[in-house]
Amino acid sequence: MTPPFRRVLIANRGEIAIRIIRACHELGIEAVAVYSEVDRDAPHVRAADRAEPIGPAAPAASYLSVDAVLAAAARSGAEAVHPGYGFLSENAAFARAVTAAGFVFVGPPAETMERLGDKLAARQTAVDAGVPVTPGLMVSTDQAAPADVEAIGFPMMVKAAAGGGGRGMRRVDRAEDLADALHLARHEALAAFGDGTLYVERLVVGARHVEVQVLGDQHGTLAILGERDCSIQRRHQKLVEEAPAPGLAPETREALAADTRRVARAVPFHNAATVEFLVDADQRHWFGEMNTRLQVEHGVTELVTGVDLVAWQLRVAAGERLAPEVTEAAVRGHAIQARIYAEDPWHGFSPATGRIGAWEMPAGPGIRIDSGSEADLDLPTEYDPLLAKLLVHAPDRDAAVARLRRALDETVIGGVPTTLGFHRWLVDQPPFVAGRYDTTLVADLWGDGPPLTDADRSLAASAVAAAAAHLAPPPSGSLADASAGSDLAAGRAWARLGREEAVER
Repeated sequence: MTPPFRRVLIANRGEIAIRIIRACHELGIEAVAVYSEVDRDAPHVRAADRAEPIGPAAPAASYLSVDAVLAAAARSGAEAVHPGYGFLSENAAFARAVTAAGFVFVGPPAETMERLGDKLAARQTAVDAGVPVTPGLMVSTDQAAPADVEAIGFPMMVKAAAGGGGRGMRRVDRAEDLADALHLARHEALAAFGDGTLYVERLVVGARHVEVQVLGDQHGTLAILGERDCSIQRRHQKLVEEAPAPGLAPETREALAADTRRVARAVPFHNAATVEFLVDADQRHWFGEMNTRLQVEHGVTELVTGVDLVAWQLRVAAGERLAPEVTEAAVRGHAIQARIYAEDPWHGFSPATGRIGAWEMPAGPGIRIDSGSEADLDLPTEYDPLLAKLLVHAPDRDAAVARLRRALDETVIGGVPTTLGFHRWLVDQPPFVAGRYDTTLVADLWGDGPPLTDADRSLAASAVAAAAAHLAPPPSGSLADASAGSDLAAGRAWARLGREEAVER
């Protein structure tokens, strides 16, 4: 097969940059990485065929700088630019600038981003297409609370109009809290996306977050590739996703797919996107938004359909038609993804920094790891704290949950607090095991996390003692060898719980 492009620049970092690099290499494409000063020696830089510097660590001066990214593309001789997710991936001005500079933008057209990136316009597009929406309105950057905002009803959700990933979002239950919520959300949105425009909408309490993957070519063909449940969230940001969504009635699944097709047909769409819905306990659904990019959780769809979404993004951008393997893809088995973050779930999922110590990922049948991290890596404070995505695939959901439980037991990350302890707790919770949960599960059941047991305290004491003794790991770094020293073994067991490993590396 002739490669879709000769050389592609990846305007991103971390695990998604590595994921795109791998797809490029399988298609015979040279991959060009970009890096800020703090990422000079990062794994994604080493994985690429060549790399271009784009500026200081601050995202605004590097990964969010259109001029810096386009200059890097020009220096590298790239033919196309893949934005990944986050940063500039849903920035219509960037998509236009890429095209104007003579490169191919690997993503939906800028016009589609403009219509669907503006949440008010997106909702109107959905209404015009006959898709149900919840009440809401836009709040401009320099605007206080509009006079008619309370007509939406409480509780309501304030969202950043220009982005996602949980940034710039605030729940508001009372009118007197709205002004502060708007101020805080606007500040966070400006920092993350460079745009303080907000959207306020009615909050559907106890709803599930279900999204549908759509892929389209430049010849009018659309492929609906099933749905994902993304309801396990903290601070409105996803922690676990699975495909297919458990417990959906067949008619609900069909309605979500049909409404996704209606929204995609209402705009000049091609490439990859996701349409998000809220689904309540009675399986009524409402359009939330359309993300005109690849999603963090795209891997679970790849596992159940066998479709390489990143490869097809590149092929569609080069003008190829979707093949029957895409348009006729069927969902097989069940996949679950756990996002492992450098966060302390026992302290409000607060981001953590430091140097990664032990780093041991699980293996075996049905296991996939997408990561841009490794042992002895210093974690930059400027970027998202995602360390790895642990994905499992099995013939059915029960088997997938069991496989995830086993994989988490094998995973060891030391040196920084992580969400491993939360994930290991989650896979034993009855609502999750039964597949009957909604977006309130973490807030209702986790709280500040389960208290430490006597065994946990013993592990902590042993790990601290190991640090005091300046123990080093065995040469092979294997768990078997680690057991030879009880203090070091305790440190590794502590790392399995997601607490900071006290053993010096």
